[in-house]
Amino acid sequence: MITGIIPDRQSFYNKSTRRLTSFDFKSNDTLDLESICIFTALGFFMGDTTYFQNTRVLKPASEYKVEDNRIEGQHQIWSWQYNPRDISFDQTVEEFSHLYQKISKEQVTGKRVILPLSGGLDSRSQAVVLGKSDEITAYSYEFENGINENKYGRAIAREQGYKYTSMMIPKSYLWPVIEDLAKLNHCLSDFTHQRQMAVKSQYQNMGNLFFLGHWGDVLFDDMGVPDRLSDDEITETICIKVLKKGGKDIGMALWEAWGLKGSFIQALRDRISGLLTAIKIDHANAKVRAFKSLYWAPRWTSVNLCVFQDSHDVALPYYHNEMCKYICTVPEEFLAGRKIQIAYIKKLAPDLAKIPWQNFDPCNLYNYHDYYSLKYLPVRAFRNIKRNLNQKIFGKSKLITRNWEIQFVGKENERQLKEYLFKNKPFQEWVPESLTRKFFNKFKEEDDVFNAHPLSMLLTLSVFAKLRNEDV
Repeated sequence: MITGIIPDRQSFYNKSTRRLTSFDFKSNDTLDLESICIFTALGFFMGDTTYFQNTRVLKPASEYKVEDNRIEGQHQIWSWQYNPRDISFDQTVEEFSHLYQKISKEQVTGKRVILPLSGGLDSRSQAVVLGKSDEITAYSYEFENGINENKYGRAIAREQGYKYTSMMIPKSYLWPVIEDLAKLNHCLSDFTHQRQMAVKSQYQNMGNLFFLGHWGDVLFDDMGVPDRLSDDEITETICIKVLKKGGKDIGMALWEAWGLKGSFIQALRDRISGLLTAIKIDHANAKVRAFKSLYWAPRWTSVNLCVFQDSHDVALPYYHNEMCKYICTVPEEFLAGRKIQIAYIKKLAPDLAKIPWQNFDPCNLYNYHDYYSLKYLPVRAFRNIKRNLNQKIFGKSKLITRNWEIQFVGKENERQLKEYLFKNKPFQEWVPESLTRKFFNKFKEEDDVFNAHPLSMLLTLSVFAKLRNEDV
């Protein structure tokens, strides 16, 4: 049994018996409270941990010898590295183009492709590699009362000749599906990011393969750190990167409420440091990318693929083993700033490159560097003025821009939250109500992203506790 360099789904085993298993909410195993505290701070479980001390996840890039469903041996078959070659940027773009086309062709041949589109580079590069076709079905979605994100997907689909559907993510969509979602992701991720759950029924008959661009933004960009950092500095850097806003607060609060020994922050640092030790890379940007690909991608991004996988097969060209190995040979200077993907799109599909890049709208891939110049200052100022006028003068609702706003803000959302947080006996017996109420009230009073994450993680623990105790 061989796991991928970036596995697209998690496989579990029992650490004591070494037997492969499935995730079981009702396991008699002891809860791993330290790992759960770290989970609430990050939004994903670190390393191979789960809610339970003995339920673990198979490691990436490893070969397992399995007999009668029992692991008899395991060894790592590949390690992340940084071995940049002496090649030109043009050669790099050409190599990427060839590899990307080869991988994608293998993945989509004979399939009826469904392509989610956004205004970013990853899905746009997928439209390039798929080429123009009336056999491909594309879609995009946006929040109710949100930014008009569908316009980018629509423009890309029109240029490529794809069948296209615009979708709307309605307010409060989560509550009717939250426990179905929990059974898909096993509560190993919070519930505010899987927007596709709201439109799941709409893409059931679109095709039979999702062609997804996940992890392209990590592999094909720098990590925003100096090239040379000490191990302690890299540990601190990763600690900052992985901690969600408000994550430290909820992690520390649960640590204290459960009476765990030592310091929460020190435990988090020790875990990160221990995992970093196994990554034998000196270059800081490459080491941070390797860390994220080993522990963030499988334990957060892959967990959230479950909604797609419940409907159709998925193809992930940026997850492909060959793509991961290739990245380790590319000079960091070429990866920084998404240069390779931008050059690839401009070279092979110049008309797609002219469509505004969502992060820099109205600029596109040819002039996005000018976005923060004086030339576009009036555009940015006008948007802010228009938004404020709509809200304060014309009484329009606040523009929805973040996942938690559509899940947690408003009377119906508040009512549902109270049901899960204050009327769920197994959860209340596990997490002190005073702690839950403290974070709930902070969110209600301040209504901001710093308090949204703790609330989201408490909701996740509540659903976990409910499913763990159902019919018992």
